[in-house]
Amino acid sequence: MERGLMWLPLLGIFIWLARAGANEYQKIEAYRRWAVGFDRCKYDIYAMMGIKDREISWGKPTKKEPNDLQTFSLDRVKQIQLIIDNKSIDLDNLPVSGKKINLQFQFADTEDKIDIPFTEVPMAAEWAGFLKNESGL
Repeated sequence: MERGLMWLPLLGIFIWLARAGANEYQKIEAYRRWAVGFDRCKYDIYAMMGIKDREISWGKPTKKEPNDLQTFSLDRVKQIQLIIDNKSIDLDNLPVSGKKINLQFQFADTEDKIDIPFTEVPMAAEWAGFLKNESGL
């Protein structure tokens, strides 16, 4: 009986891991359904983003559909910056990692800014370069 009680916490951990995996799988499946109509898309645990005909849509991944979905045109964008740990980063001199990685869009017609979070510096840098080329900035 003592040995059985020692295995009980491990069983709880396995159940928690299985549930967390199932939740993440449902988020990825929701992303796949959402991403069908886009030319290029990205998914990570912080945000999902897609571009189609110079329109960028992004939101937070959930099990059913993106939450807080926003859409804006690349034609309105004045500047695209890669922000890592609250500092603007040159795409030719990337750090290895950072705690807070955002792709920031500044608009020509307003002072509003949109920050789209990323988990990895290389992925954020690739998107920044791609979007700068697409927008002609």
